[in-house]
Amino acid sequence: MVGLDMAAGKRKHAGEKESVDRDPSRKFKKAGINLSSPSKTPSSVIMEDADLDFPRGGGRVLSREEEAEARAEAEAEFEREESSGRKGKGNLRKKGLRGSLTNVQDDLGFLSGDGITGKLPRRGLYKMYTLISSGTNISPRMKLWGIVVEVNKKDLAISLPGGLRGFVRAEQTTDMLAASEIKDSEGCMLSSIFHVGQLVACFVVQVDDEKDGKGNKRIWLSLRLSLLYKGLTLDAVQDGMGIACRVTVLRGKHRVESHGGHGKVLNAQVKSMEDHGYIIYFGVSSVTGFLPRNQNEKIAQDFSPSNVLILSSFADNQLTAGQFIQCCVKSIDKDRAVLYVDSDPGVVAKHVVKDLKGLSIDLLVPGMMVNARVTSVLDNGIMLSFLTYFTGTVDMFHLENAFQSGTWKDNYAQNKKVIARILFVDPSTRAVGLTLNKFLVDNIAPPAYVKTGEIYENSQILRVDKGLGLLLEIPSSPSPSPAYVNTFDASDKTFKLEKNFKEGDNVRVRILGMKHLEGLAIGTLKASAFEGPIFTHSDVKPGMLVKAKVISVGNFDALVQLSSGIKVLCPLRHMSELDIAKPPKKFKVGAELLFRVLGCKHKKITVTYKKSLVKSKLNVVSSYADATEGLLTHGWICKIEKHGCFVRFYNGVQGFAPRSELGLVPGIEADSVFHVGQVVKCRITSIASSRRINLSFITSSTRAPNSDTVKVGCIVSGVVTNLTPTAVIVNLKDGHMKGTIFNEHLADHEGHVTLLRSLLKPGYEFDQLLALDYEGANLILSAKHSLVSSANEIPSDLSQIHPLTSLFATDRMVDNLSDAFFVGQAVNCHILKVNSEAKRIKLSLKQSLCASPGISYVQGYFLEEDKIAGMQISNVKDLDVNWLKDFRIGSLVEGEIQEIKELGAVIGLKNHRDIVGFLAHKQSGGANLEVGSVVNALVLDIAKVDGIVDLSLKPELVHSASGENKKKRHRSASTDLELHQVVNAVVEMVLSVPEYNNAIGFASITDYNIQKLPHKLFEYGQSVIATVGEVPSSESSGRLLLFLNSFTDGLKNSNSKRAKKNTRYTLGSLVEAEVIEIKPLELLLKFGYSLHGRIHISEVFDNGECMENPFAKFSVGQLLNARVVAIPGHSGKGTKGHSWELSIKPSVMAFIGSTENFTTHVEEQFNFSAGRSVTGYVVKVDPEWVWLTVSRSVMANMYILNSSSEPIELENFQHRYSVGQAVSGHILDINEEKKLLQLAAYPSFDFDIVKAHETDSQKPRHAVQQYRQGDIVVGRIKKILPAVGGVLVQIGPHLFGRVHYTELVDDWLPLPLCGYQEGQFVKCKILEMGHSSEGPLHVDLSLRASITTNQHDQSFKRYEKIDDIHPGMNIQGYVKNITKKGCFISLSKVMDARILLCNLSDDFIDNPEKEFPVGKLLHAKVLSVEPSLKRIEATLKIGETETIKSLHVGDIITGKIRRVESFGLFIAIDESNKVGLCHISKLSDGHIDNIEQIYKTGDTVSAKILKIDEERQRISLGMKKSYLEDGGSIDRNVDVEADRKDDHQNGASSIDNPFLELQHSEDIADGGPEILAQPGKNTSILPLQVSLEESEDSDVDNLEIVNKDDVNDNGQFNKKDRRAKKKAEEEKELEISASEERHLQNDIPMTEDEFEKLVRSSPNSSFVWINYMAFMLRLADIKKARDIAERALNTINIREEGEKFNVWVAYLNLENEYGNPPEVAVKEVFQRALQYCDPKKLYLALLGVYERTKQQNPAEELLERMTKKFKQSCKVWLRRIQNFLMNNKDETKLIVNRALLSLPRKKHIKFISQTALLEFKSGQPDRGRSLLESILREYPKRTDLWSIYLDQEIRLGDTEVIRALFERVTCLSLPPKKMKFLFKKYLEYEKAHGDEETMEHVKRRALEYVESSLA
Repeated sequence: MVGLDMAAGKRKHAGEKESVDRDPSRKFKKAGINLSSPSKTPSSVIMEDADLDFPRGGGRVLSREEEAEARAEAEAEFEREESSGRKGKGNLRKKGLRGSLTNVQDDLGFLSGDGITGKLPRRGLYKMYTLISSGTNISPRMKLWGIVVEVNKKDLAISLPGGLRGFVRAEQTTDMLAASEIKDSEGCMLSSIFHVGQLVACFVVQVDDEKDGKGNKRIWLSLRLSLLYKGLTLDAVQDGMGIACRVTVLRGKHRVESHGGHGKVLNAQVKSMEDHGYIIYFGVSSVTGFLPRNQNEKIAQDFSPSNVLILSSFADNQLTAGQFIQCCVKSIDKDRAVLYVDSDPGVVAKHVVKDLKGLSIDLLVPGMMVNARVTSVLDNGIMLSFLTYFTGTVDMFHLENAFQSGTWKDNYAQNKKVIARILFVDPSTRAVGLTLNKFLVDNIAPPAYVKTGEIYENSQILRVDKGLGLLLEIPSSPSPSPAYVNTFDASDKTFKLEKNFKEGDNVRVRILGMKHLEGLAIGTLKASAFEGPIFTHSDVKPGMLVKAKVISVGNFDALVQLSSGIKVLCPLRHMSELDIAKPPKKFKVGAELLFRVLGCKHKKITVTYKKSLVKSKLNVVSSYADATEGLLTHGWICKIEKHGCFVRFYNGVQGFAPRSELGLVPGIEADSVFHVGQVVKCRITSIASSRRINLSFITSSTRAPNSDTVKVGCIVSGVVTNLTPTAVIVNLKDGHMKGTIFNEHLADHEGHVTLLRSLLKPGYEFDQLLALDYEGANLILSAKHSLVSSANEIPSDLSQIHPLTSLFATDRMVDNLSDAFFVGQAVNCHILKVNSEAKRIKLSLKQSLCASPGISYVQGYFLEEDKIAGMQISNVKDLDVNWLKDFRIGSLVEGEIQEIKELGAVIGLKNHRDIVGFLAHKQSGGANLEVGSVVNALVLDIAKVDGIVDLSLKPELVHSASGENKKKRHRSASTDLELHQVVNAVVEMVLSVPEYNNAIGFASITDYNIQKLPHKLFEYGQSVIATVGEVPSSESSGRLLLFLNSFTDGLKNSNSKRAKKNTRYTLGSLVEAEVIEIKPLELLLKFGYSLHGRIHISEVFDNGECMENPFAKFSVGQLLNARVVAIPGHSGKGTKGHSWELSIKPSVMAFIGSTENFTTHVEEQFNFSAGRSVTGYVVKVDPEWVWLTVSRSVMANMYILNSSSEPIELENFQHRYSVGQAVSGHILDINEEKKLLQLAAYPSFDFDIVKAHETDSQKPRHAVQQYRQGDIVVGRIKKILPAVGGVLVQIGPHLFGRVHYTELVDDWLPLPLCGYQEGQFVKCKILEMGHSSEGPLHVDLSLRASITTNQHDQSFKRYEKIDDIHPGMNIQGYVKNITKKGCFISLSKVMDARILLCNLSDDFIDNPEKEFPVGKLLHAKVLSVEPSLKRIEATLKIGETETIKSLHVGDIITGKIRRVESFGLFIAIDESNKVGLCHISKLSDGHIDNIEQIYKTGDTVSAKILKIDEERQRISLGMKKSYLEDGGSIDRNVDVEADRKDDHQNGASSIDNPFLELQHSEDIADGGPEILAQPGKNTSILPLQVSLEESEDSDVDNLEIVNKDDVNDNGQFNKKDRRAKKKAEEEKELEISASEERHLQNDIPMTEDEFEKLVRSSPNSSFVWINYMAFMLRLADIKKARDIAERALNTINIREEGEKFNVWVAYLNLENEYGNPPEVAVKEVFQRALQYCDPKKLYLALLGVYERTKQQNPAEELLERMTKKFKQSCKVWLRRIQNFLMNNKDETKLIVNRALLSLPRKKHIKFISQTALLEFKSGQPDRGRSLLESILREYPKRTDLWSIYLDQEIRLGDTEVIRALFERVTCLSLPPKKMKFLFKKYLEYEKAHGDEETMEHVKRRALEYVESSLA
């Protein structure tokens, strides 16, 4: 859009006439300005091609008069088009445009387009709602303001005006990087630059023709500066400009993006970072900028580039990656082209672009803030003019107040000035949109307090837009939110909005979406939107069943749609149980099917159609928290491995089922039984960690092997029953079990495995198999010779593995492990580290550490070869089985040369045609070999498997076999060789031993760990040193087996003719060893031939000797002598798999004797005794334990509390000990089975007692035996108990003691716990120990310093004997319990004192619980002591005993009445602090009808003291005239009777009962002055209280004297009833006396025995029984209280229904407070009570219980049942209405309607009138008025109803309403008596609230009535 100045300013343009230029109406089409063609009008008035149209110097083209004239013409055009727009409304209705969704949306849309006047039409200027809904008006080159709503890896999602959504690809976010660079960094680049809620200015790049799923065209945007600010020049940058900067980090440098332009918000980027600031890039090459680091730096003079922007006041801490900042220009240096800019957020937010001349629309950027003026108000928004030339529109959703009512137009008068920001700019149509939104104006994104799918109940309608929609105010938190409901979302039916909805109505709305830029929620009122469990993506939960319609089917998935419109995906694998080739045949488009949700991640939802999952009834596992051990569930296989299957559950949860838990038949692979995608039922066996679940396909959990099954590590035999491709199945011979031998476990050598596998057949017997493991019920076996021969050395438990232990890879570095090892290869391992907690072992396979000792490898090879040969012979029928007997290694055989080959000659052996001999050329011995010649050759080796015999013709070998060396000296034979003998051998094809007649031997040149690695090659004739490993025998297949002393030193020659024999080490052997490593607890040694051993730290010194560091004198490499004390594999279970155990103890080294004696000498005897002192070395320090090693096999531990007797040392427990430190302690406990000792550092126990326990086999040994009464020990505070519970202290690993509240400190402090905290170490003394009847140990402790230090200061003494207490002494104690009758204080841990309520203070105490909280320290004086009952009475009053002793019976006293009660007067005696009671029977010699009319509070009276009870501090008074006149003695009988009545009033209810308080006895409990302070104040109802409303026949009714029904209006008795009343009064007195004598005889019951006496004397009194129950509750004996209630119900006479009812109600209160759980307990008691009580009364009583304890939910449920059960009871319905109103619920209309349908018609008037009263008092008075009006219409002459109506209105106080009501009622035609009542009431009201005029009016009305009635 262009402004008026521009309209007139083009008059000098070529081809235009001045007259046309001066007529704005020619430029205005229907909706405003529409230039004839964009090409005819320059896009910018300040671009270079338009500079000539403007004179220099900024002069005006139009004068001020011409400008005013043009403006006036434009405004006139506005008014004309607006009026024409109104006239056209009817035509629009006739055309039916409102039926179209698009048309409806047009009326609500943004105000935009090409015009500036009138009602915005549907086409032309005002098309923005179409833009919002479908994007049809969005065109390339538009500029929009938006909010970032999603930051993805590859793009951004931007919320645009009107709720549209646009997308920005990663490459469109910056100009400074190439697409490839962005691709490399886009995963993290966008998230580092942008954030959700960020305001950005966008440039429309492309609008797709195809619509998305919601019917909108996809809009592609760009944030590139070169597109957004094309044509920006330095001349366009002037004062008032706003700049927004964005910082990015790339290639290690900060990149700041900033945008500059005249009065705009621009984005730019940091191009580089300099010493003093940043180089800024603005999207054009001609303009650069500089951003200084500090505000006050003067960078302009030091920076050389000419076009530079200097941005000051920018703090470094504001430059963060991805942050947008705005700046405004402070000044411009045009000479140097430098801008000085301020970035203060406060200044930027308030900055407004100045009103400048010649501003192009191309430089208008969304986000600019401008001053604007209201030019006109439209139906859907307002029109603004700004920046002189421009006009823009503001939609009504972008006004200042988001909650606009129907009168919003009144807020925008013409020419009103406002501040706005640019929302969008369309250069092609010149349309500009503005916003007045208060958040956007402040440059803040509007908050979103609502979420899609949320439901709001009481949303208020603010505005009804006719035919369009509703504007609502949603009660969101923390503040309300606006929402709009379109007409098509207002209801499922079609109707007119204005007829069904009114402003101010409350509606229920559900949120459909959000327009983020407007801060406006979109809602729906359709009833269908509230149905169904799914509305949004968040409602979809994994595992739930959903119905969905198939909308499309592809080759890899199907797209289905839920009923709420949510689209979800069904993957191909989940379309069926089996794989389907053609999905479209399985799924038909449009079919509605039942699916189960697989997972929900963000908004991506997947479902499954697998029938087994959809129909599954098992629990769903949708999170790792749902997984519990033993749970059966369904899942599907996602991956199959050799070792097991991975199973997927819902929402990505995954578990693993190992092969042993798959239930496979032995030898069957998992992939042959299962397939990926298969649904399986599995059981969760264990949960290893938070995200690791172990599963089993075997659903039954009873699979543990029986006790008689084969144990792992045993040698068994078995017969082959079945062969599978990967394993051999065998039946064990010793039982009925099956086992599996996997192919790799058939042999040690890789080549033998294939041969054995091919020869095995069912029936073959394996004689030796090693049990490796169990796989389910199947046994895993191995036939490897290496494992079978080392079965005893292989550890079966992790505890048997220790570092430096070698078990069954290489010194060389290998790149690929498969080149060095093969699967199934047996290897020797060297253990480096054992982690017992993680169950992990770190190994080494270096050959230097793991070389096989001896001939194990070669021996196994030949044994396997023999086994294969035997199998071959048995499988081939024609094979000569005896040929091996004819050949012997080292013998001569005769053969004929048949063929000569490259490697040697093939010789046919005589008599064995199937056997071939082979003679290598190097074994020809120089003989000439010719085919056909016969030779005698020596057998070197026999390849039994291949049937080949290796031969030699070397003369020295042949001669040694034929015995031709007679001339040479005699040589030893091979039979003379001994084991471990070192010999010199010569390499032939095998080895020959020349010294032993060239005996043929075999040695391996490889080993287990280096089978596949290159090994050293030996040459023929090479001499090597070897050791005899096995002489020819069956174990060696008849071969001489040797092992080379070194693989690397084969050329060494032996100078001796016979190698020395290697000594074998045994127990007691003395060895020389080298120290190779020193550890804190052991020395690691090396001795002999690669033998490793250790010296335990306890093997350095003899017992009794101890050094802090026994290894200090040793060093690595040192040689020392030691003795062998344990051999690996021969030292018992404890040393299985260990290294050699050595010792350097002096006693061991000096031993002389046989091996047997040495064994006895070094054998460890576990002969420890309790109390003995031992020393150990620290192995490990835990937070609470220190672990020690006492010897090689004996461990010890010491608990933290047993490590020291000083608390300060325990604070640093873990720092006091280090591994290897020597620690001594005394033995507390001994565990012989585990060889474990428990120690204590200090002996705080009696050794004799401990030893006695050890010898007593009947008593178990406990650590508590170290403690006894009187010991001072160290403990740790475990818990601080609440109130005065004291402290729980731990004094042993499993032993706790309690510290009484009085035993915390010596002094009587107000807060004795302030110095203690949980976890604190303290020193305490054991005061008492003993076992309770149940068995646990009871320990009483003390923390008092005088006791723990044994000072025994008498000033801190605690009284523990009642004999130490005597009346008059001062005592101190803490409040233990506070009741309405007084409090108990703790004097010590065994003694309490009681202070009655009347003795708590000299003054009145309103709230004893508040004044005397539990734990408060009190200083009291003892009043009395009863040693037999162990009762102490105390007082807090000052001068208590002296005051009462000054009064005497018979004294005449004066005093003031403190309170008047129906039963008597309470009188404060002058000159005393005492209060006496004058019973009503002692007031006068005559009868007193109404005591309150005769006596008033404060009156001074005289009375006579009749009785003084010093013990209970009570004074009985008399005021009869006869008492005062007779100064002599008092009649004893009268005195006794007075005493009884006095006792009843003062003592009957003063039982110390904190739970039961009847209202008549609350204020007269003790007769003290504090009770009289506030008459009529009732306490709150407590658990066992039975209110007067619930106990109609209780003893309380016996105190009623006045019957209100017999009292007239004036408060006087009727004369005819006086005598009857007097007689009734006398009978009442007699009944009271009898009741007093029966219930409360001379004292208040204080013990259980006294209550038993009382209930026996008054078995039918519920009052006594309930007090008894409350007494037990005070003692915390709830079970006994229940028993008493049961006794009462069984004891009270069946006729006493009221008494039983009271007990039932008390029982309900009891269970409601203490039931477990209360709901169940109350229900059980209530059901029982219904069998005996009036149901209605019982229901009402239970309702009262719930209401008093504020249990709203049970009360509502009970009321619902009551209204159904007693639906004809008016009282029940009224209680329900009362309950609703008490809980601020307004749904009483439904209840009233239900009640009127249920109640008899005769009760309607009562019900409606009472309901109206309740509404007036607790609800809404309007509803009360409606109810009374409805009933008065039917019964207009009911003056009682009019009276109620008038009274309630008078209470409310609305004078106009009251007078109008009086006028109505006095106009009725009623009898004179009723009219007199009404006029009298009217006149009384006017006297109180009116004036003389209104009173005259009433009198005049009354006179008119009289005159009319007389006429």
